[in-house]
Amino acid sequence: MKIISYNVNGIRAALKKGFFDWLTVANPDVLCLQETKAHKEQLDLSEFEAAGYPYHYWFSAEKKGYSSVAILCKEEPKHVAYGTGIASMDFEGRNLRVDFDEVSVMSLYLPSGTNSDRLDFKFNYMDQFQDYINQLKQEIPNLVICGDYNICHEEIDIHNPKMKGVSGFLPEERQWIGSFIDSGFIDSFRYLNKEPNHYSWWSYRANARANNKGWRIDYCMVADPLKEQIERAYILPEAKHSDHCPIVVELAL
Repeated sequence: MKIISYNVNGIRAALKKGFFDWLTVANPDVLCLQETKAHKEQLDLSEFEAAGYPYHYWFSAEKKGYSSVAILCKEEPKHVAYGTGIASMDFEGRNLRVDFDEVSVMSLYLPSGTNSDRLDFKFNYMDQFQDYINQLKQEIPNLVICGDYNICHEEIDIHNPKMKGVSGFLPEERQWIGSFIDSGFIDSFRYLNKEPNHYSWWSYRANARANNKGWRIDYCMVADPLKEQIERAYILPEAKHSDHCPIVVELAL
């Protein structure tokens, strides 16, 4: 199973930049999207079906044009879970999960901490999310949680490790994602790739992408029981429909 995760920073904008041409070539079995910034009523869903994804699921924020996640599938999942069931998490449309026989795949969009209020919201969300996943793993051990975590874990994951006072690389955020991994997950990309200078997000400022001044804040986290099934994990920086790029994990199921 080839799973791709992609924060598209607005699906309607991405569609105007050749998204479907890219999707045809990339050809994932499951595509997790974040920050779609759209309700499905605002899209021509037949275009996604024509691209080979007859099963598509959308979980949108109450506020139009904001946040929101989606999952496109070639095969029909046996179950779809919209949100977490926790109202304080779900109103911004940040969690969507599809369950197959051998694996469950979640599209996750963790909040960013752009100011003090949002940082508090982010930390509360992270704590609630950890508790939710701890419970979920008892029921569904074979989890893959893909998405924009809005956190760099280690110094190797950011172009300038001195940025310790910026949300996304705060010590408390880094500690949380380390604890999340220790709770039973594998950072699939770092598991197979130890080299520096691999990123998944670049600021639009100061020509950051051309100079590869990036952050690795997008992850395909694979639950420990699937460790032996991880075949490949890589990043696709040449896809340029967004300030993020797609990340990939391939599982032998």
